[in-house]
Amino acid sequence: MRLSPNLPVLKDIVLIGGGHAHVTVLKRFGMKPVPGVRLTLISPDAHTPYSGMLPGLIAGHYTYDEAHIDLVRLCRFAGAIFISGAVEGVDAEQKTVRCAARPPIPYDVLSINAGSTPDPSVIPGAAGVVIPVKPVAEFLNTWAALQSDVRTTPDMQIGVIGAGAGGVELALSAQFALGAMLTERGEIRRPRFQILTRGSDILETHNPRVRSVFRKLLAERDIKLVTDFAVNRIEPGHAVAGDRSIQLDRMFWVTGAEAPDWLSASNLDTDERGFMRVDETLRSVSHPDVFGVGDCASIVGHSRPKSGVFAVRQGPPLERNLRNLVYGRTLQHYRPQKAFLSLVSTGDQNAVVSWGGLCLQGAWCWRLKDNIDRSFMTKFSVLPDMAVQTHPFPDIAVPDNVKAELSGADMRCGGCGAKVGSSTLSRVLDGLAMPNTLGHKGIEPGARDDAVILNTSGDQPIVQSIDMFRSMIDDPLVFGKIAANHSLNDVYAMGAHPKWALAIATVPFGLATKTETTLSDIMSGAVSVLDAAGCQLVGGHTAEGAELAMGFSVTGVLEDKAGLRKSGARPGEYLILTKPVGTGLIFAADMRGKAKGRWVQAAIASALVSNQNASSILRNYGATSCTDVTGFGLAGHLIEILDASGCSAQLELDAVPVLAGTPELIAAGIASSLYAENAKVIARIELGACANDVRIAVLFDPQTAGGLLASIPAENVLNCLEALKARGYVDARVVGRLVNPGTHDPVVELQPIASPPVPVTKRTFA
Repeated sequence: MRLSPNLPVLKDIVLIGGGHAHVTVLKRFGMKPVPGVRLTLISPDAHTPYSGMLPGLIAGHYTYDEAHIDLVRLCRFAGAIFISGAVEGVDAEQKTVRCAARPPIPYDVLSINAGSTPDPSVIPGAAGVVIPVKPVAEFLNTWAALQSDVRTTPDMQIGVIGAGAGGVELALSAQFALGAMLTERGEIRRPRFQILTRGSDILETHNPRVRSVFRKLLAERDIKLVTDFAVNRIEPGHAVAGDRSIQLDRMFWVTGAEAPDWLSASNLDTDERGFMRVDETLRSVSHPDVFGVGDCASIVGHSRPKSGVFAVRQGPPLERNLRNLVYGRTLQHYRPQKAFLSLVSTGDQNAVVSWGGLCLQGAWCWRLKDNIDRSFMTKFSVLPDMAVQTHPFPDIAVPDNVKAELSGADMRCGGCGAKVGSSTLSRVLDGLAMPNTLGHKGIEPGARDDAVILNTSGDQPIVQSIDMFRSMIDDPLVFGKIAANHSLNDVYAMGAHPKWALAIATVPFGLATKTETTLSDIMSGAVSVLDAAGCQLVGGHTAEGAELAMGFSVTGVLEDKAGLRKSGARPGEYLILTKPVGTGLIFAADMRGKAKGRWVQAAIASALVSNQNASSILRNYGATSCTDVTGFGLAGHLIEILDASGCSAQLELDAVPVLAGTPELIAAGIASSLYAENAKVIARIELGACANDVRIAVLFDPQTAGGLLASIPAENVLNCLEALKARGYVDARVVGRLVNPGTHDPVVELQPIASPPVPVTKRTFA
């Protein structure tokens, strides 16, 4: 039977960890997908480091991107769901994976490539003092802090506990990097390094010639080697082994390999050290639907050291066996090599080749290592362009402008980038008799505000709004959170408190169990946001459809009868934007596999920030008008305020906060599918000196769960901005000023702010 590429999900393959083997699985599945199979990757980080390049990254020979694989981008290429989170447990009997703050993730096939970590916590006094080299993301943050500390204390004592290849490379690379930094600053003093080991020598898994080369090198670099020093406790400023003590200002832990704690509690068979026991097919010896690779697993009968080289080699056979299992074919055996090539770096751009009894050294060894490492990374950084399914125009006569308008129909954006354009919506609304119904039966007229105000028999007026869009990310739980957050924003923009919500959700057709999981995830995410807002989900509607989509009708109450409208702004007031813009660009680039993972994660994090506190702060500091910045972009929503209030605005392009990656994507020509429609308002913008500034594009970028844009009296604006930042809106900015429109219709003038906000004595407004 030939399977359709649009076949519903029949089996779920879940990958735990973005290790070296799993990135190969993702790349190969992206090149050759299996219809009916859905991949999910769970990883706490959007970028995974390549172990072979970490010493070079520390030494300063590589950039962060050169030494890391972008998991989010790779998942997009593979058509896989990326779940950002740390695994807390696996129930191998129920076939689920447990992560914090989300329902269990079911699997049909599971693969674990979670690595190992050095664990100094067993040493008394080590917790919070000793710096383990893994997780690498945390280590790199600590390394950046150390570099800063060395600038003020150049002669500190630094210890590296562990004398394997990792410890030796760390000491040499860190010394090289810190020395180069201090030389550039004209500083003569240098940190002093020591390597501490419980053994009698360094690099004990390598041949004697290699050990001799590095002993001599450490002596030349004035790095002291302390042998037979088994650290058994840490005291303030000291590493202690029995009755011996060494004074150290910083201590790095690069010894031992510990399995993830949750493995031993997962019902999977593990060895005496807690590592998964797998057979030569890389399958668990106790659970045939679970695979284990890399440092977290041990192949029965093939004892090998914990080294990234084995995980790299296990990638292709793992990928083949995952396919074989879902196709019902015989699994292939894999036997790890007994000897393997090691290229140990020396901090500078030199290296030592270690292979069996062979020992070679020199700059050419570094070039060899660099070429091997870069070739490996290129496999995952240079990905084929994602195919866009296009459909030929029917053989009928249509004008060229019709063809041009529909040319991008096969890659339309999700989120608020999927809205109908402002001009199309305005023409439809202008043709309706809606104004004749407003102002009657308790409905207050408004200039197309974010929500409608209903005066009921109660003391407090209520507001109602509705929003819905299709998903722009693959994780249903996170999408549910964003959809709920976005829908609440209209109520916050009106200065109201959300109380009740009705949900509407569309889920793709599929097996009942798969549909149930998707619906559970999306609703769990949404309810967590609604609950935090004090908004009760009271009902809704679900349906099957081609794409995942979600929305809410939200009802809120006003503390005061006026609320916040778009029509209250006055000349002389300042415009505050509470969140950065750029989500439309980033999500559009992500669809095309052009966005960096950390940009996507930052855009998601921004979309998850609630405007609840921002709304309260803006009201407390006398906001006279407000709207949320969503599908029509900053310019479109600002013009709505100007039209309703009869003002013009001076907008400072430099002041508009943007998400990381936005400038790069603008320069690359990436844009949301709603951008062109939004950009039609450029006719109402006086560009001035900004006419050739490509950053203008951010003004027309559609936002999903964007910030609030409000007008604030001049005497309150600095205190308001300070209050916003204190509550976590760190990107809140004054972006412009309202002025009289003069003889023209309300327009936006791009220029520097005419005068700074007026400083006043700090005070709190009721």
